[in-house]
Amino acid sequence: MGIELTELTRDEAATWNDALERTPERTPFHRFEALEVFADYADAGLHPLMAYKGQEPVGLFPLFTVSKGPLTAAFSPPPEQKVPYLGPVVVSQPGMKPYSTEKRRRRLIDGSLSWLDEHHDPAYVHVRTSVGAPDPRPFDWAQFEETPRFSYVVELDTEPETLKDRFSRDARSNVRDAQEHCSVSEAGADAVGRIITQVQDRHEQQDIEFPLSTDFVRALYEALPEGYLRPYACTVDGEFVGGSLVLDDGERVYNWQGTAKQQTEHDVNDLLHWVVLREATSRGVGAYDLVGANDPRLSRYKSKFAPALRTYHSLERSSAGVGTAARLYRRLT
Repeated sequence: MGIELTELTRDEAATWNDALERTPERTPFHRFEALEVFADYADAGLHPLMAYKGQEPVGLFPLFTVSKGPLTAAFSPPPEQKVPYLGPVVVSQPGMKPYSTEKRRRRLIDGSLSWLDEHHDPAYVHVRTSVGAPDPRPFDWAQFEETPRFSYVVELDTEPETLKDRFSRDARSNVRDAQEHCSVSEAGADAVGRIITQVQDRHEQQDIEFPLSTDFVRALYEALPEGYLRPYACTVDGEFVGGSLVLDDGERVYNWQGTAKQQTEHDVNDLLHWVVLREATSRGVGAYDLVGANDPRLSRYKSKFAPALRTYHSLERSSAGVGTAARLYRRLT
């Protein structure tokens, strides 16, 4: 029996999210509520494709289409939103054999790309997988160009103090020093704006473009269920000095935005990472994704927390004769 693809509607958001809970390849970015926010702020068409085998959901592939002039491009995730992962995820069953999972993945991807070509005929397609989606071969076989990308992930496999013992010496020292002078706690909606404003200011100081608006991040915070987007604020003598926006789906936490370098005598950022990691472990979360190990400077910093290097995949395909458009869209991703 093959699979059947269906483009779900907003009324079927619960069906999407229920299936999502059954795949270890998911990320918080795959939640239907998040997809709607992404589409609204990217001015993109949202196409949440679900694959069925009979009545059983076997895969999900959220796609977005953007048209500029006569050309249409398709993305997963959409550009200019600092969303690190999306792409297809396979819904598996306990004890499923590897070849069955491979077959589901290929049918999901092949079917989704055929649907995309039939309904939208995009000149350019760009997909970034999640760290948990390990097999990009169906895209290779569909003539996509693959670029390996990397992230650092801390496995939360033991007690927090044991995890901290694995940190570099200076990270441990920074945490001890900052704990004496700084207070870090999970905050509410007001902290979202403060954290993003601080990151915007830091990018402006470095003359680097930062595409996220406070409205976009607040909309995401309000759309997701409670506990999915956690703002952590650091204060000194009651004054806000830094923070992190952490996404949490109960399986992994993601250091999404924040921890901008601060002009303080204490290392706020090391303390923020430690508190997020410690609290995630106490909730039974399995891993802390530091989100990104592709920049040399940031990679040197993130390696202090004893993470493992993990691979995800950037995949793109463009039609003949649209090289300039492809380069334009690539800059947006």
